Amino acid sequence: MSLPAAAREALEHFEQARGWEQRARLLMQWGDRLDPLNDADKVEANRVHGCESLVWLVAEKVEDRWHFKAASDARLLRGLLGLLLVRVQGLPSDELAGLDLRAWFSQLGLERQLSPSRSNGLHAVLLRMAELAGNR
Repeated sequence: MSLPAAAREALEHFEQARGWEQRARLLMQWGDRLDPLNDADKVEANRVHGCESLVWLVAEKVEDRWHFKAASDARLLRGLLGLLLVRVQGLPSDELAGLDLRAWFSQLGLERQLSPSRSNGLHAVLLRMAELAGNR
């Protein structure tokens, strides 16, 4: 499974980062890159349950490939969502279902920053993506 261009770019930046402070700064920057959700998308139907923070996820299928938008009230989580989205944007359903989230965040050198609750929250987002992809 090859990486999308934006995911390769993220990986290059994180591989060059030295230490947690640089990675944290990068993480915030990736969160700032998220396309904003409008208020109409921030509804209960788009909320991801299983996250301690508020997270919304919207999916759209274009020519057999999935495109997602996400938002969160938590800055660190926005960064993690940004990195998750660059990894999954444009994937077909089967590749989306087979994504190893832990391996992706390990490649980025962020596995230690994934507390159990953050890790569970990201898995909830990935599960919601798979649900949306399977139900459309």
